[in-house]
Amino acid sequence: MKQRIIGGEKKMRTHYDFSKMKGERNPYLARLKQPITIRLDKNTVTYFKALAAELGMPYQNLINLYLRDCALQHKKLALKWAS
Repeated sequence: MKQRIIGGEKKMRTHYDFSKMKGERNPYLARLKQPITIRLDKNTVTYFKALAAELGMPYQNLINLYLRDCALQHKKLALKWAS
């Protein structure tokens, strides 16, 4: 990338031509995230959306971080089924 020098100061270009650029996909993208369909209670989604808004992040990323933490910590629910 060439920089223009104006008055002894380096300036970046105001326009770049990306039409000739070869786009390369991230080769690790397929391994990073797996799209799934999951049904959640409305209250659960509302909770995570509100918390994500407070934190300034997408709610799906927040849910992913929470589930990842559960998996890393080997957290298990104590379920008791009615007999």
